[in-house]
Amino acid sequence: MLRTVLAFLLLGAAAVAADEQTVHIYNWNDYFAEDTLPGFQKATGIRPVLDLYDANEVLEAKLLAGSSGYDVVFPTARPFAARQIAAGLYLPLDKSKLPGLDKLDPAIMQSLAKIDPDNAHVVPYMWGTSGLGVNVAKVRAALGDDAPLDTWALIFDPAQSAKLAGCGISLLDDPTEVFSAALAYLGKDPNSLDKADLDAAAELLKKVYPNIRYFHSSQYQSDLANGDLCVAMGYSGDVLQAQNRAEEAGNGVDIAYLIPREGAALWTDVMAIPKDAPNPDAAHAFIAYLLQPRVITDASNYVYYANPNLAATPLLDKALREDPGIYPPPAVKARLFAPSERSDRQIRDLNRRFTRLKAQR
Repeated sequence: MLRTVLAFLLLGAAAVAADEQTVHIYNWNDYFAEDTLPGFQKATGIRPVLDLYDANEVLEAKLLAGSSGYDVVFPTARPFAARQIAAGLYLPLDKSKLPGLDKLDPAIMQSLAKIDPDNAHVVPYMWGTSGLGVNVAKVRAALGDDAPLDTWALIFDPAQSAKLAGCGISLLDDPTEVFSAALAYLGKDPNSLDKADLDAAAELLKKVYPNIRYFHSSQYQSDLANGDLCVAMGYSGDVLQAQNRAEEAGNGVDIAYLIPREGAALWTDVMAIPKDAPNPDAAHAFIAYLLQPRVITDASNYVYYANPNLAATPLLDKALREDPGIYPPPAVKARLFAPSERSDRQIRDLNRRFTRLKAQR
């Protein structure tokens, strides 16, 4: 009798496990609202499983290796998703399963169509800029009350960065971002692949290298909030999250996010379904959930990034909707640039330069 009962229970558990759907998600850290994943499971019955990465290169390596096990991923559109689409790494979207696409900003969709004809493979999630996170008091103390703060000179002018080295400077661990910013500071095309321009940027970076505390694409968020850095090259929403954490902690740390006057990268992160996704139906359901205006509004309010859903804009917190660091005014937007697509050879060359820089060779 006991064996019969145990067998029945085991068969029942197996049936439940077989019926339970999951969606495996690979995303950046702190890029959903606290209730995004629980809300999705409650709405659909599909259990979300989230893994995190902190560099586009990490995601790309998994996609190229194949059998990643992920259903939905969140690459940056340019240059990463652009070349991943060209390499055939993503499934075409079934747009009949994605109500809400018509609510997305036409300008963003048109821009993405240049790398993804007919918007066939990716859906925009959030967009933002790469600029400066500044501990205002510490930078003023080091450089003077009149020193401009909205400039890459805080990092790339050797004299200024030497004065700030003691309170801490960090750079993103991303060769495209770092070289583009250095080129912009030098007054050159931030997307230049000209050898002379890249040599000039590399030489500049070599000069300021002793003043850089570390290269990392996420650690700066907590270090800014705690007052352990005074200048960080970072993503707009991450810096603004650091600002909010400092305010909540009441630790007296005043963080500002500034878009450098010399220019800064404007990027869009997108949602895509790997071609070997275990559960593409669940992936479509998850993307469709994020296309709901209220859902994406809650995510934007939490992560401090702009989203492309025009129906969500009136629902955003007023402070976020009117923050020029999140939704830059036209005059600032005119100084922004989109990273260009690059060949495998050009990427390898930039990676080698960056590796030599960090190894000081």
